Amino acid sequence: MTLRFSNRPFHVCLVAFTFFTHGGTGKTASQAEIFTDVTEQAGITWHHFSGESPDRFLIETMGGGVGFLDFDGDGLQDIFFVNGGETPRGKSPTPVRNALYRNLGNGKFEDVAAKAGVDRIGFYGMGVAVADYDNDGFPDLFITGFPESALFHNNGNGTFTNVTDRAGVKNAGKWAASAAWFDYDRDGLLDLVVTNYVQFSFDNPKKCAVNDVPTYCEQEAYLGMPLSLYHNNGNGTFTDVSRQAGFDKLVGRALGVVAIDVNDDRLPDLFIARDASPNLLLINKGNGRFEDIALDAEVAYDAGGLAKAGMGVDAGDLNGDGFPDFVVTNFNDQYHSLFFGSPALRYDDRTVASHLAEYSKSFVGWGAHFIDYDNDGNLDLVIANGHINQVVETTRSDVKYKEPPLLLRNNGKGIFQNMREQAGPAFNTGYSARGLAIGDFDNDGGIDIVLTCLNGKPILLRNNVGQSNSWIGFQLQGTKSNRDAVGAKITVSFSDRKLVRWITGGSSYLSSHDKRVIVGLGEGPQPAAVNAEIRWPSGTVQRISNLRSNQYNRISEPIKHSPAVHNK
Repeated sequence: MTLRFSNRPFHVCLVAFTFFTHGGTGKTASQAEIFTDVTEQAGITWHHFSGESPDRFLIETMGGGVGFLDFDGDGLQDIFFVNGGETPRGKSPTPVRNALYRNLGNGKFEDVAAKAGVDRIGFYGMGVAVADYDNDGFPDLFITGFPESALFHNNGNGTFTNVTDRAGVKNAGKWAASAAWFDYDRDGLLDLVVTNYVQFSFDNPKKCAVNDVPTYCEQEAYLGMPLSLYHNNGNGTFTDVSRQAGFDKLVGRALGVVAIDVNDDRLPDLFIARDASPNLLLINKGNGRFEDIALDAEVAYDAGGLAKAGMGVDAGDLNGDGFPDFVVTNFNDQYHSLFFGSPALRYDDRTVASHLAEYSKSFVGWGAHFIDYDNDGNLDLVIANGHINQVVETTRSDVKYKEPPLLLRNNGKGIFQNMREQAGPAFNTGYSARGLAIGDFDNDGGIDIVLTCLNGKPILLRNNVGQSNSWIGFQLQGTKSNRDAVGAKITVSFSDRKLVRWITGGSSYLSSHDKRVIVGLGEGPQPAAVNAEIRWPSGTVQRISNLRSNQYNRISEPIKHSPAVHNK
């Protein structure tokens, strides 16, 4: 059954989704397999193309992004894949195309990118940021790349229109990596931050070799770039306010970005993961400017003063104290980083104590996301890995070119257990993985995962265990706030637990995620009462009691001065 939602205003609507059986997608779920690779059964055949060439341009190693979105409003999460492109001596035998896979609702997907008008772009593609920037009820696509980027407006009829030039977000002459939609001035309109990587040109190939074999040069051979910030004017256009925000001085090799309110002042801040450049923690001052406090917060460098090779980043409350923590993926031997937050904005490096160092020592990490895969109420962690040096195995016996993703279970205190043995074959297989997005494509309450692979097919992983515990889903719609409710803070109370979740902007690497929030309620019988407090981006606080579990609750921001809504 397909559910279609009206765009009419409402307060709380409980939506009981029909769960799809796993029988239609192939392999039967078992306790020994947390995730099943359903890519083939889903009909996903798209293939990434990097333009790999004898010139060994660094851009060939970086991969493409992926986004979950319900582009047609039928209540089912679709998937958009960004392709790379050709290089001067790396030509494709067929046209390089993006893919937009429409979810058919039976475990199958259909590529409708050409019909939708988003299959071709005129530049080398990198990442995607999905959001409803004009609050019309339909998610739009911002595609990053080199030497420009593009904004596609969703027309609401299954098609998109390229509005880049009119909107003023071309980002011309820059190698854009990740991007995040967030409302930094809280005017109800989503603004756009873009992480620009390095100064780059196809006219200037750099020459490097390992044991006389040509290979890709290190990132330090390239000069960094400043960030871009585009303010949403509300009329379909944007203004470049990078200089006014102070971003023009933040020169470095930026890749991942996540927007979240780190100091609880109701203004969204930014964590920027940077490659061989110090990470940034940008505090929103509320006057259009941002202040980098990463050095004082102790997240800019590692304990030895090294700027790691930061690629992907995510934020979430890992230890249940109500403050956002951060994970940053890095290069092999550097370890992926884990930082625990505090009210004082001084972060505790828990990379070793959490066992993340042990599990990630030999890996090069890219996309990452906190995910409560078993709905026990504790945020776990999934990471995409894959080396860039094709000849690394000639110099290292412990480091592989193709690497497995990591699924790390959190014990509730920020200590991880590697679930490799139970996670499924995909977590025991080497990939050149890059982008990573999460979303519930079958609406069963178990968060699913999609990975992109360099010069390969993506991997769609269906969650087999999320339904074993009770859960509650939130699908928020802003009224005074931006319609996607990016920046909302949700506090869920039940039994003796209180769990905090945020709707973030960006996160992971080059990718975008299902904006619905699932909160796991843990083992045992369903709680007698589940209550929630939603702090909307506008500052409005809404309290809802007696929410129903094991379904999505679609909740709209109340009109100003209206009483709190209670669902009976």
